Amino acid sequence: MQFPNLNRRAFLRATALTAAHASLPIWFTARAQDVSAPKPVLSPNERPALALIGCGGMGRADARSASRFGDIVAICDVDTQRLDAAAQDFPKAKRYSDARKCLNQLGLNAIINGTPDHWHTPINLAAIRRKLDIYSEKPLTLTLEEGRRLVSAVRSGRTVLQTGSQQRSDARFRLAVELVRNGRIGKLKHIITSLPSGRHGGPFEHTPPPEHLDWDQWQGPVDAVPYVRERCHGSFRYWWDYSAGTLTDWGAHHNDIALWALGLPSREAGPVAIEGHALRDPVPGGFSFPSTYWVQYRYANGVTHLCRTVSTEDGGGRELQKDQPPGQIPNGVVFEGADGWIFVRRGSITASDPALLTDPLENPEWQAPVSNDHMANFFECLTTRKDPVCPADVGHRSVSLCHLGAIAIRLGRPLRWNPARERFDEDDEANNLRRRPARAGYDTTWDA
Repeated sequence: MQFPNLNRRAFLRATALTAAHASLPIWFTARAQDVSAPKPVLSPNERPALALIGCGGMGRADARSASRFGDIVAICDVDTQRLDAAAQDFPKAKRYSDARKCLNQLGLNAIINGTPDHWHTPINLAAIRRKLDIYSEKPLTLTLEEGRRLVSAVRSGRTVLQTGSQQRSDARFRLAVELVRNGRIGKLKHIITSLPSGRHGGPFEHTPPPEHLDWDQWQGPVDAVPYVRERCHGSFRYWWDYSAGTLTDWGAHHNDIALWALGLPSREAGPVAIEGHALRDPVPGGFSFPSTYWVQYRYANGVTHLCRTVSTEDGGGRELQKDQPPGQIPNGVVFEGADGWIFVRRGSITASDPALLTDPLENPEWQAPVSNDHMANFFECLTTRKDPVCPADVGHRSVSLCHLGAIAIRLGRPLRWNPARERFDEDDEANNLRRRPARAGYDTTWDA
């Protein structure tokens, strides 16, 4: 459904540069000086009706951001305590414990998917079948195969899907990518994406699930196991069953920026070779994805890419200094070229020579779309029906890079990948890890 009164001008205004961007070069910010702050209030007829599915901290934050432009009319979670928390923000919203019933509520226009990673794709596919638009938290999928199905469904359903990779709506990351793609550092040679370390611990005790949590529904499509408090909510991502540690958490952000800067055609947006290793093995009965690791990628154009964990002990808490080698960097992304390097993280951007940032780009061959408000960009696209700044195919390819790294870590040997076919070359063992069978009752019959 389109909303004619949510016009382009209103949402271009919603992508304003604020005082927080004052440290960026004037030549770069000048392109966006004609836009102003987001409009938080729209008339009732202009405001889409939204459902929040997954009422954890990130889901509620997304819903609060979305409520500037639409009305949260439904909230859904399998944990009644989280439903209670969401109801504090949205007291008029109808409550649900079953996502299928929530999705069937009459009058919905879009959903916010704030569920754990293993529930993203089933709920997104169910929303597409109901012709609803989607703001989906990252990582977009749990497996490589899920991503291919989701992209196909989005295209067939003409769905607007915004992946919650909000660094694409951060001016510093956009500046770094524009400079790299326009040759400011010369020929790009190497990328480093540094991520926080994950959690290491266990073994953990099995206990009865709390009364406020439907543990069977929370597990959903993955294999059922006895309840362990550390498997659920904030620490779920450190288990292979539901995620892939910080590799699919922070990696979905930073590796997305790496692919954006590479600028490969969509069918070639991926590496051709991957190797990865855990630096610390998980404890049996504890968190099952390694807390520290490294992954080395190589792309067809010869660019290499190291994705690795850092900590405060090995430099993760330090700012990058001018004379510091790009290999010793904190959480962020470094681009190393023939003529220098650029490092970008949330809140700062630096370079081997300040002139790499301050000198204007003359007649750039490529410019990134301007979005400084990720949620506003989604709502603009509900009207224009254009792709948002991080559509499904982009979200899929970016998290695919993370999934490939996770598979390489799990197998502990070099892998060859065909980005166009989205298959490993002559490697049945690796190809079998592109998918995971769904538990009975939560497969294709779940949404029947």
